[in-house]
Order: sequence, then structure tokens, then C-alpha cells
Amino acid sequence: MKTPMPSYINLKGQLLHLSTPQVMGILNLTPDSFFADSRVQSEEQIVARAQEILSQGGSMIDVGAYSSRPDGVDISPEEEMKRLDAGLKILNRHFPQAIISVDTFRADVAERCVKEYGVAIINDISGGELDERMFRVVADLKVPYIMMHMRGTPQTMQQYTSYDNFIKEVFIYFAKKIDELHQLGANDIILDPGFGFAKTLDQNYELLALLEDFKLFELPLLVGVSRKSMIYKLLQTTPAQALNGTSILNTVALMKGASILRVHDVKEAVEAVKITEMIKKNQL
Repeated sequence: MKTPMPSYINLKGQLLHLSTPQVMGILNLTPDSFFADSRVQSEEQIVARAQEILSQGGSMIDVGAYSSRPDGVDISPEEEMKRLDAGLKILNRHFPQAIISVDTFRADVAERCVKEYGVAIINDISGGELDERMFRVVADLKVPYIMMHMRGTPQTMQQYTSYDNFIKEVFIYFAKKIDELHQLGANDIILDPGFGFAKTLDQNYELLALLEDFKLFELPLLVGVSRKSMIYKLLQTTPAQALNGTSILNTVALMKGASILRVHDVKEAVEAVKITEMIKKNQL
């Protein structure tokens, strides 16, 4: 087995190396996230959640204020920013050195979070599809950009699961957008295949089975399968019962080249990284 090429992302002059996969912990400021136990509202809850992520080995905190569940409420940009204002002020006060990512598809929101709160990464579920200014904004701000594959909106995405050639169309989607971002001068692009977004159960597993093929882009790969319906629907359980399935899929993703795991359960993901890294070390 060949040694993977060391990679990193530039976070305001500091390099975060991805030659060893990193774990991104989810911090939800939404009152309606699909996994109820992940929701935090009060300052005490936000601080406790951030501390949990960092103490368990998470290297990044992904803050979201807009629920992208299929039946989630489409809140206004003002409401999204109001939630982020409150949460980011708390995080900056208590964890000034933490690497913060903001999960938003709105360019104005992304811009304010970077300029006003020093947010280091923008995580866009729409890959620039829902705000045409997003690519220009992240290119100008020179922040790492997580670009996900999705069709439609969070409210309509499951109406768009029909593809002529599923994997080919996902790859074309990324190839075109990577080229556009490079032409704008964007650096540090991270790809997220978008598990659960405009995909059927079978398509999610096809995507995971072919995850190694994303290496052709020579870009870091983020995988977010944590407690998603591709697990609990297959196993006929619930998000609350999907930790074991999540750990299994995270392990598969790591063996197939994932650079970042976006998760609710940081401790278990960090353990998956340690185990898979030991396996890879002994395959060399």
C-alpha cells in the first residue's frame, strides 16, 4: 500500500495537517436538528458541548444555526445570523484558540462570521448552488471551503434522487465547481460527497463503496454520516440508536481515504481514527 501524500489546510496562517485524519465535532444552535441530543441553546450548554468536543480529541467545531433536515424550517438569514451571533460570541469568549467552522450556504452570513468572529472554515451544504456569491466570498476571504454535493434545497432535495449516471454526475458536479473556485483564486477546497442529501438509501451506500475514487481530485475528503437515516433506516432504529452504525461507517470511510469525519460522537470517531491508522501503518 502506498503512503498517502501528506496534506494540510491553511487556517489563517496556521497549518492543520490531514495526513492523520481529523475529527470535526458538531455543535447545533438549531432547535430542530434531526438528532435531538445534539441541540444546544444556553451558554452553559454551548460551553459544555464545545469543551466535550475538544477534550475528546476533536480538532474542529462545526457550528450550525440552520437545520438542513428534509422537513426542517427554512429560517431567514437574519434569524440564522442571530443564532450564530449568540453562539460565536460565547465560543470566542471561552475558546479563543479553537478552530471554528460555520455550516451555512449564505454568502453574507459566511462573510460576517469570518470578518466579525474569526471563523476559520466555511462549510456549505449547497456547493454554492443556493447563493451565487459564495464562491467569490470564500475566494476573497481565503478561508478553507467545504463544498458538499446536493441538489435542490434541504426542503426539496429528496425529490431529486433520479440520476442518469449517479456517480458520474456527482464527479462532474465537483469537477466543474473545483475549476470555478480555482479560477477565482480559492485555496483549500474540501470535498463532502453529501451523504443523505438528494440521495436514496442505496445511492448513499454506492457512494461509500466508491469513496476511494474521490482521490482523483487530490483534495481532502470530509465524510458526514453521523447518525443519519442511511444508518437508522437500514437498521430500522432511530438516530439515538445509530452510534454503532455510525462508528462502522466512519471506519469504512477512513479506510477508503476520508481526511475529516464530521460527527456528533467525537470520542468514538477519534478511536476509529486511531484503529484505522494502526491498520494502515501495518499495511505499508
